[in-house]
Amino acid sequence: MPTTKPTTVAAYLKSLPADRREAIEAIRACVLKALPKGYEEGIQYGCIGYSVPHSLYPPGYHCDPKQPLPFMSIGNTKGHIGLYMFCLYTDDSAVADFAEAWKATGKRLDMGKSCVRVKKLEDVPLDVLAKTIRSITVKKFVASYERQLEEHGTKHPGNKAKSTAAKKKQAKKVTKKKTTKKAAKKVSKKKVTKKKVAKKR
Repeated sequence: MPTTKPTTVAAYLKSLPADRREAIEAIRACVLKALPKGYEEGIQYGCIGYSVPHSLYPPGYHCDPKQPLPFMSIGNTKGHIGLYMFCLYTDDSAVADFAEAWKATGKRLDMGKSCVRVKKLEDVPLDVLAKTIRSITVKKFVASYERQLEEHGTKHPGNKAKSTAAKKKQAKKVTKKKTTKKAAKKVSKKKVTKKKVAKKR
C-alpha cells in the first residue's frame, strides 16, 4: 500500500522515529530563532525547507522556477540527519568560514559541497549553525545566488519570463502614449478647423 509523503512540517515531524524527531525539532527551533526576516518554512523536496518566497523573489529556483529559491533544509534519511545548506553553496568563502567555526568546537564535520551529515543532535554545534544562518539575509543570499548564476553563465528561465512580462507592460505604456498623442492631435485639428470656420464667417 503506497504511503503519502508529508505535505506539512507538522506531518513530517510526526512521521519521524522518536529519537530523530527530538533531534530535528531541536535543530528546527534553532533555525527558526536565527532565521532572518523574509524566509519561509515549508516542505520542499521532501524535507523541512526554508526558502525565499516568490513574493520576494519572483524568478524562483533556476532548476525549477515553480519552486521558491531554496535557502536550507533539514532532512531525515536512514543513515543520518542532513542539513542541506544551499545558502553556503553559492559562496565559497562562507563555506570555509562555516567549516572552520564548526571544527573549532571539536565536533566532527562530515560535509559535502553544502550538505552536512550528522547522526544525533549532540553532533551539531547549534551556536555555529545559528550564527551562520543569522548572517545571511535574503538580500545577501539572492545577490550571492545571482552572482554565481552569472559566473557560470546560467540563464534563469524565471528571469526570462519576468523580462517578457516587463516588455509587454512597457509595450502597453508605449501604445497608450501613442493613443493619447493621436487623440490630442485630433482635438488640436478640430480646434484649428473651428477657428478657420469662425474666420470665414
